[in-house]
Amino acid sequence: QVVLVESGGGLVQAGGSLRLSCAASGGVFSRYIMAWFRQAPGKEREFVAAINWYAYNTNYADSVQGRFTISRDNVKATVSLQMDGLKPDDTATYYCAAASGASAWVDNGYDYWGQGTQVTVSS
Repeated sequence: QVVLVESGGGLVQAGGSLRLSCAASGGVFSRYIMAWFRQAPGKEREFVAAINWYAYNTNYADSVQGRFTISRDNVKATVSLQMDGLKPDDTATYYCAAASGASAWVDNGYDYWGQGTQVTVSS
């Protein structure tokens, strides 16, 4: 059982930056594909970014490409999301997720989820 705990959310003005972090425990961190998702009020949860086991590959939603950067530290068992150039449309609860299977890279089937951290971007 992997436990994920997010931190770093908050209120920021449009154009600003935030860095989200997710600490994992209970598993061998390097064995998991890690990702960030988000869910805005009244909308479905959507994929934001993913990073594979040893950070050889990353994947981003078109809406955040060039503004957000995902990274991981397998020693500290953390995954981070650096968010720059934030827009009001980025307002959402952001969730960290972990997947033990490689298929998650394609089908977004993640096994473990954090509780989420709120990001609010004011205009």
